[in-house]
Amino acid sequence: MRVLLTGAAGFVGTATAAELSRRGHEVVGVDAFIPQAHGRSTARPAAVHLVDVCDAEGLSAVLAGVDVVCHLAAMVGAGLTAADLPSYATHNDLGTAVLLAAMSERAVDRFVLASSMVVYGEGRYTCPTHGEQMPPPRARVDLDRGVFGARCVRCGGSLDWASVDEDARLDPRSGYAASKVAQEHYAAAWARQAPGAVIALRYHNVYGPGMPADTPYSGVAAMFRSAVERGEPPRVFEDGHQMRDFVHVDDVARANSVAVERVVAAPPETFAAYNVCSGRPVSIAEVARLIERGAGADVGGSGVEPVVTGEYRLGDVRHIVASPARATDHLGFTAEVPPEVGLPEFANAPLRG
Repeated sequence: MRVLLTGAAGFVGTATAAELSRRGHEVVGVDAFIPQAHGRSTARPAAVHLVDVCDAEGLSAVLAGVDVVCHLAAMVGAGLTAADLPSYATHNDLGTAVLLAAMSERAVDRFVLASSMVVYGEGRYTCPTHGEQMPPPRARVDLDRGVFGARCVRCGGSLDWASVDEDARLDPRSGYAASKVAQEHYAAAWARQAPGAVIALRYHNVYGPGMPADTPYSGVAAMFRSAVERGEPPRVFEDGHQMRDFVHVDDVARANSVAVERVVAAPPETFAAYNVCSGRPVSIAEVARLIERGAGADVGGSGVEPVVTGEYRLGDVRHIVASPARATDHLGFTAEVPPEVGLPEFANAPLRG
């Protein structure tokens, strides 16, 4: 197949282009090379076209003869301040809308979208007394007092986390999250109107070789690794007990490739979403320890120990842990790199400068 891959020079895009090529597909790569995705690197692979997804004319040219689009191009990160909102609205939402319109003009009707776990907001919780709960955003007054856990809306007691599946309510709690929900909604609307078929992949915390180093938009794993390389203890926000799912970039590239093949060979009627995760939850503090261990730090002894700061970001959620069941059952995708193996290896992997 001929696959248009947006964001092809980025962290996930580079790995996905290699996996698609390995599987025998022709990749047409495009990238706008925005600094937030590429760090300080100025390298521009010759095989990747310089095209912004907001450029309808440029997209029309590269869509010629394409069978399916895999859309990874996006402004990423947690949405550090309200000043980031225009960037998310432009790169993510407008860019997706322009791309989908250009696809319709070129009669390309198969689409794979890189979505994110952030669309869920807080994950899934249960109260021992009152059952399943959907907690509201955490109050600043609680966070300031170091009370980080979600509470039952009926009794005020502590909630236990549980894995979230694709039928969960979409509840974005940051500018970035809002942009990813909007991307899904644009794609679903396009699928009904074009008509077309969409598979949206809700990535959880992606890490691995080629990750951007030390920008405000890098993942927490890259920031922990950079701290260890400087001989500094990783700084862990809140109390370090936040639970997440970390999935290796090679697994994400394979999920993208499986979705590209599936949306062409056995497309959903319109829109289908799947979690892309390892299925092995890990606390943020444990992520720091695993990276230290891979770097050779004497964790728990005389070496560098993570510093639990008690700091917080209002856009962050407490726990978000995914169920991998639907991706396994419907796509045949199961992650192969467990975090207890991949995170220590990541400590010595090359990063994007």
